[in-house]
Amino acid sequence: MTEEFCIDKVPHEVVGDIPDEECPITIADVYAASRRIQGLAYKTPLEFSNTISKIAGCKTYLKLENLQKTGAFKVRGAINKIATLTPEEKVKGVVAASAGNHAQGVAFASSNFGTKATIVMPEFAPTAKVMATKGYGAEVVLHGKVFDESLAYAKKLCEEEGKVFVHPFDDKYVMAGQGTISLEVLDQLADADVIIGAIGGGGMMGGIGFAAKQLNPNIRVIGVQARSCPSYALTRAVGKMCCLKQGKTMADGIQVKLTGSKTVSVLAKYVDEVVTVDEESIAEAMLVMFERCKIISEGAGATPVAALLSHQIKGLTENTNVVCIVSGGNLDVNVISKVIERGLVKAGRKVNFTLELPDIPGAMKNVISIINKERGTILDILSRRPASGDLHVCICDIEMECYGVEHRDKIFDILKEKGYVFR
Repeated sequence: MTEEFCIDKVPHEVVGDIPDEECPITIADVYAASRRIQGLAYKTPLEFSNTISKIAGCKTYLKLENLQKTGAFKVRGAINKIATLTPEEKVKGVVAASAGNHAQGVAFASSNFGTKATIVMPEFAPTAKVMATKGYGAEVVLHGKVFDESLAYAKKLCEEEGKVFVHPFDDKYVMAGQGTISLEVLDQLADADVIIGAIGGGGMMGGIGFAAKQLNPNIRVIGVQARSCPSYALTRAVGKMCCLKQGKTMADGIQVKLTGSKTVSVLAKYVDEVVTVDEESIAEAMLVMFERCKIISEGAGATPVAALLSHQIKGLTENTNVVCIVSGGNLDVNVISKVIERGLVKAGRKVNFTLELPDIPGAMKNVISIINKERGTILDILSRRPASGDLHVCICDIEMECYGVEHRDKIFDILKEKGYVFR
């Protein structure tokens, strides 16, 4: 657990004991799932990243589930679940509740089995995701102000219409489907030492951790959560099932208040440790992947890289083979610019600051000259007079682009040496 993670700072309630259950899946289940998804889901690439390896100090490989059908790993579990339904169940149809990747995964899987899918999405669901889900042939029902209301309504539909509910994570067939990622990883990189992946409800890392440990008991499995939404990290630390009272993160794919009752015991047995990352680290990881690796990842998919870049994982060496699961790439285009902006700030490449200048001709010109000489780029500059206080000064707001934290600090030090006062 990271030092920054503090139980007392996370609003939550204890809702019960952690179930002590046998693992609901076997390695035979995972291999069976692998056969079922063949031809419907991709065997996604495992790519070495020189850039991330240098920063993290280990050999880093990226398992690109963002290139999976529907743009995320979720389709694996959805295909496996629907493939195991009886002919009668397939005729009646399936229901799922999701605001994102699970919706598209179930819609895609259902269309391939000729099964009608009804997807209940919250009223706030992004238009792009609603349209994508409809594009795979599913009926979309917008219901509920929050996801919990959508989930309750989806289960009600199942009871009323006799349809099968496809849970996004707390299901043995879904978990086994996600476990096929480990089969591929260890086929592509037999000497993998560490697998890192995001944890939301626990279906993906439960399946991955279980399958990986069956093939290589010595492999190290690490889960990552957003620090602002650490439902499983909290449960693990407290030793009781903990439900978050609130929690918001740009990694919305893992924005889950309560870990699954089936997945939690699997995570406890097969995930060795859990770390958390803050929002700035997630944004920085997304930016590095986009800019240097040419990979578009959503927030959840970037959390393993964020953990590496922020050095949350201990005990790694330059010879350690680390696999990061890039779980999805369904990033809302409307937030890309915000993510890039936040990532640039985190990396020290973009900074906003305010100086106090003498109210004399040429004062701003001198500041600009200093910044230009040190190869900083002024993106925006605004001079204004203070509303109160010293009448012989002016206030200068500057937006500057630089190479990184060291370059930024060097420019700041020179400005201070010249007598400029930072506000």
